[in-house]
Amino acid sequence: MAEHVRIDKWLWHARFYRSRVKAQEAASSGLIRLNGVRVQKPSADVRPGDVVTLPRGCEILAVRIEEIVARRSSAAEGQRLYKILPEPS
Repeated sequence: MAEHVRIDKWLWHARFYRSRVKAQEAASSGLIRLNGVRVQKPSADVRPGDVVTLPRGCEILAVRIEEIVARRSSAAEGQRLYKILPEPS
């Protein structure tokens, strides 16, 4: 198991985007944050414990990375890669 991976690849593995190209576009757009800092490049490295904030429809979703995997798998396996964080009050 890898210790880190590119954010676009992780977003695709976790099934937040249907294709890696879409994940790359999202990472380049500046709409995604990694540990509170705006991501500018799809090559930004993520590790377990990092917090990724991204838009999902009309809400903002914050997730903590739980696991890094080498290959994309089923949707159920993709959901194991992260934990959704509660909204701050």
